[in-house]
Amino acid sequence: MNKLFIIGLPRTGTTSISVALLDYGFKVAHTAYTKRAFELADVISDAPCFCDYQHLDKLFPNSKFVYLERALENWVPSMQMLLNKMLPELDAKTGYLHPVLKRSIRQTFDLSAADPLSEQHLINAYIKHQQTIDDYFSNRNDLVKIDVSHDESLQKLLNFLHIPTSRSEKFPHLNAGKLVDNWKEHKHPNKVNSLSAGREHRKFFDYAS
Repeated sequence: MNKLFIIGLPRTGTTSISVALLDYGFKVAHTAYTKRAFELADVISDAPCFCDYQHLDKLFPNSKFVYLERALENWVPSMQMLLNKMLPELDAKTGYLHPVLKRSIRQTFDLSAADPLSEQHLINAYIKHQQTIDDYFSNRNDLVKIDVSHDESLQKLLNFLHIPTSRSEKFPHLNAGKLVDNWKEHKHPNKVNSLSAGREHRKFFDYAS
């Protein structure tokens, strides 16, 4: 396996799976905005993976992918809360968020819509994202789908990764409610900085230029 990409949308458990995999020896980047961060990490989740997985599939052949599912009645209000916080900072010119994150969100959720926070708009974005993934990975065996709220989901992921374990564990439940930043607070030596610099400083991949 080259890399493991977590390609579920925000608010589907990307922090929970990222934190869980740290303890299995993986170097994990929750979001990655530089080529160097991708080089250093074994696992990359959230932005830009949920948007750029097709490019990443070509850049890192023989990688594996995890799609995170979440019941829409729970995901929609959680995503509305997140986007409501983020919208002022997603402006292409004035927003302070990283350009890779802004592009990933704007392309996936079409913020130019009349009401980008409406329930139906977000449901449409979720379904479109899911269907595109289903089409892209059709007849392949390098994608697994899990819902981190299900008791058996961690074991299903470990089986997919061929990691033997005798422990009966569940994913940690992080970023619940209005929390959005548990990753920064979690201390672990295997965490990879999203803005890691290398020989090309903090350059991103050319496909997004």
